[in-house]
Amino acid sequence: MASIARHAYSHAMIAVSRTLCRLACVAVLPLMAPSIADGATARKAKPRAGVPAVVKPDTAVIPLPLNPIVPAGQRVCASRTPGGLGYVMLRAGPGAKPTATDVVLVNYIGYLASTGAVFDQGMRTPMPVGGVIPGFSQGLQMLGKTGIGRFCIPAAMGYGAQASGPIPANSDLVFQVELLDYKTAAEIESMNKAASAAVDDAKDAGAKP
Repeated sequence: MASIARHAYSHAMIAVSRTLCRLACVAVLPLMAPSIADGATARKAKPRAGVPAVVKPDTAVIPLPLNPIVPAGQRVCASRTPGGLGYVMLRAGPGAKPTATDVVLVNYIGYLASTGAVFDQGMRTPMPVGGVIPGFSQGLQMLGKTGIGRFCIPAAMGYGAQASGPIPANSDLVFQVELLDYKTAAEIESMNKAASAAVDDAKDAGAKP
C-alpha cells in the first residue's frame, strides 16, 4: 500500500510540475517577445562585413587633356632666397646636400603658379643638378636626402620669355621635389666603368668555345 501511495504521489507531482511549466512558459514568453523581436530587427539591420557599398554610375564626361589642378595654397612659398627663389621646406632632409656637379634621383611635380595646372611630373627620375633651369638647380642644392621642398621659381629663373611645351612664356613655376638620393660625378664615372667592365666580361665569356 505504501509503495502504491508513493507511486500515486509521484504521478501527482509530475502532473503538477508539468502544469507549472506550462504556466511559467505562458507567463514568460510575452515578456521575451520584445527582446526576440528586437534581436531579429538588429540582425536584419546589421550590414554584412566585407560587402562594398553600391556605387551608382557617373555619366559625366571627363574633360581632356587630363590636367590636375594644384590648390592656390600650394602655389605660394613663405620664404625667399636673396636671389629671388621662393621655397618652403615640407620635410627636412639630414646630411650633406648635392652640388651643381652631382646627379640626383628625385620624385617631383611641376605646375604653373598662376593656375595650378600640372605640366610635368616624375618618380625616381635621375637628372644632373647643373643641367636644369636655374631655379630648379638652386632648389635641389637646398635639399638633403629624403628631404621634400616646394620651390617657387620666377620666370626669370625658369624659361623666361621662351615658351616650353605646355609652359607659356613668362610663367612663374612651382615644383615640389623629394630628393631620394644623389651621386657625385666621380661616383657616376666609377659606376659607369664598373658597368662597362661587366658588359665586356659577359661578351668575353660568351665568345669562348
